[in-house]
Amino acid sequence: MPTNLSYAPVDFLNVPDGAGIRDSMSKRVIILGSTGSIGRNTLDVLARLDDEWEVAGLAAGSRGQELAEQANRFRPAAVAIACDELAAEARRTLQYGPKIFAGPEALTRLVDEVEADCVVCAVVGVCGLLATLRAVELGRRVALANKEAMVVAGSLMMPLARRTGATIIPVDSEHSAIFQALQAGRREDVHKVFLTASGGPFRTWSVEAMEEVTLKEALRHPTWNMGPKITIDSATMMNKALEIVEARWLFDLRSDQIDVVIHPESIVHSMVEFNDGSIVAQLGAPDMRTPIQYALTYPRRRPCPSPRLDLCQTGQLTFHAPDPGQFPAIRLGHEVARRGGTCGAVLNAANEAAVELFRAGAIAYRDIARFTERALREHDFVESPTLDELLNADRMARQKVTRCTTC
Repeated sequence: MPTNLSYAPVDFLNVPDGAGIRDSMSKRVIILGSTGSIGRNTLDVLARLDDEWEVAGLAAGSRGQELAEQANRFRPAAVAIACDELAAEARRTLQYGPKIFAGPEALTRLVDEVEADCVVCAVVGVCGLLATLRAVELGRRVALANKEAMVVAGSLMMPLARRTGATIIPVDSEHSAIFQALQAGRREDVHKVFLTASGGPFRTWSVEAMEEVTLKEALRHPTWNMGPKITIDSATMMNKALEIVEARWLFDLRSDQIDVVIHPESIVHSMVEFNDGSIVAQLGAPDMRTPIQYALTYPRRRPCPSPRLDLCQTGQLTFHAPDPGQFPAIRLGHEVARRGGTCGAVLNAANEAAVELFRAGAIAYRDIARFTERALREHDFVESPTLDELLNADRMARQKVTRCTTC
């Protein structure tokens, strides 16, 4: 069981005040993926915290002008952008002289060379994996919003965190909810966890109707305002498949200890059932600023800009099991959590490639799960992979999905 996460009151008392964030001086934060939804919300949270909080570094994969505008406001010591061409655009917009990292290794260099207490990992996809691993290797607090990093390399990341003393606190609303609920009891008394899902825009659609889903329809999420990739993952419920695998590694659970339930109201963010039958849930308004701030300030709870939940206005809360015919991705998530090895890398990479093809109009909506499953079935499985083997599995899965369009 990872010792760097606190699940029970006894463990909680053993976590230093602030869980690695210093109280006597400024709390320095690096944000990887600052121009995305999580990154922008993180900056909003930091802007509302006291002056002790400092943005030490900002990084983005694209959107050089927006990155520069953020830097002009928060004045970090360094910025990083993965695209060399956009680095020039950022330089023209910057109104001061921070250190600039550019190119494929820019994010990792930012983490490596800029002193920080916390790294918010919010880069979508596997591209943030190496920088996340480096933050863990340096023993920093990692506010993890990039579920793909844990899906691909949880077998490497969690043992590394135990060795270095890094604190990994999930930012995903579901895993943050589990993290909070687990502190209500002893770890050995956990029976199972429930990941809640809104069901996306198609939870009431027939399987036949879902064959005709358009990109515009898939991007119309009923509850959350997110980027296009995660919005499509929510529609297919591939995000739940990834979250099953993430929960398996974060909380050291078996696949059969993780259930998914559809909860359209998105008020209960996830639940933990203990051996005595008690279920502890974390509720709140659907606003990502709450789990972001909790990851930054844990174990303290500070006033948050998220709207307060009015239970009387909320009214009825409903739950039901997902239809496996509508959402085959959930079955894939359980399979990957059970098998481990290179399966997580393949699941994530194949899905990313398939989503891009769908967004480009090259494949149908239902093909996303079909192509992902095919890549998973046909890959060369490695039970205890190295990082190089995981990255190779990622590359091969993407190639496999791309070739499927010409089959």
